[in-house]
Amino acid sequence: MVDGTAVGRRERKKAATRAAILDAATALFLERGFDGVSVREIADKADVSPKTVFTHFPQKEALVFSDEDERHARLVAAVTGRAPGTTISGALKAHYLAEIAAMRSGPQRQILTLMEETPALIDYAEKMWFRHEGALVAAITEEFGLAEPNDEIRFYVRFALQIQLSASHEADPEPTVDAGFRLLDEGWARYLQTRAL
Repeated sequence: MVDGTAVGRRERKKAATRAAILDAATALFLERGFDGVSVREIADKADVSPKTVFTHFPQKEALVFSDEDERHARLVAAVTGRAPGTTISGALKAHYLAEIAAMRSGPQRQILTLMEETPALIDYAEKMWFRHEGALVAAITEEFGLAEPNDEIRFYVRFALQIQLSASHEADPEPTVDAGFRLLDEGWARYLQTRAL
């Protein structure tokens, strides 16, 4: 039987190593830019091997998106935990605007600037964003009591995620979010009407 204390110690050590790698990477990226820093330099600063860096982060870009699991949970919760009477689109609109505002203020602002200056990070961010697609499709499918998602749900989610990407590049994201959901909701409303028949 494995000692619970030993397991706990191991997990704390892993978390501390991960935090040290992230701190080192963030400091170096903000100082010299993403492309100006190697994984070996990050490893040296964190006092670990490059292999250890890759054990915690599958690729260099992942060091900038260490909060992706939390972002995923918040996005799904925006739909599944929305207030009664709030539409899915209404919940996503509010969530998108809040997330964009949070990224543009405080310490996150520096990370956003780093991303905007690095094409590889923009591409990676977009790929990461669409990884949330399956979870949102599943949440809406379950809410509608369907055994499998249909094309309407899949397209709705894909287009809804695209709205956030477009809005995040705008100085004022709200008009883009409003316009995107206004167009999307015209078709979505017709689909919801057919479900009610």
